[in-house]
Amino acid sequence: MIKTLSKEIPDSTIALKFSNPLELLIATILSAQCTDVKVNQVTEKLFKKYRTAKDYAEANLAELEEEIRPTGFYRNKAKSIQKCSQELVKRFGGEVPKALEDLVTLPGVGRKTANVILGNVFGIPGITVDTHVHRVSRRIGLTKNDDPAKIEFDLMEIVPKEEWTHFSNLLIWHGRKTCVARRPLCEICRIRKECDYGSKVIPSGLRSKA
Repeated sequence: MIKTLSKEIPDSTIALKFSNPLELLIATILSAQCTDVKVNQVTEKLFKKYRTAKDYAEANLAELEEEIRPTGFYRNKAKSIQKCSQELVKRFGGEVPKALEDLVTLPGVGRKTANVILGNVFGIPGITVDTHVHRVSRRIGLTKNDDPAKIEFDLMEIVPKEEWTHFSNLLIWHGRKTCVARRPLCEICRIRKECDYGSKVIPSGLRSKA
């Protein structure tokens, strides 16, 4: 599946735009229940104004809320960003830590966000279980669990460690392009034969014209 999807999606890098660990951290917090396209639109201006963790930590909260309003749930996100940044300044000298154990202690940062940062900035392999990986991995039949942490550990057991980040990004893009939520495009899916759902929906040798 990794080989097939890599050919199908040669540019499977993360869609969020960033130039340093802090920017990806902020962008990932903003991406909760929001599209990457919208987040990128917001962060284009945001990153020019706030360049360090100290900037966010000392920001006017009301102003920060307005600046990230388009991403939704802006009040909670603004609080998380500011508290997270305050902890970065207080405990890590304003730098984003490179250990999952440290990252998950930050406000607004769970295993998903931590693995996004580790894999896409620091080159430390991690399985990112976002809404797409959650849906696709269950639909394919790679896990029967529903809890993101359990899904992460299930995938860690069957995916080579060096492929964890790449595999996560592949499933995310596959979930956006083909294995969509409401009606997966099984008729054009390149990994249908390996998929529990697709192989049942469209028997081998038959293709839908829909």
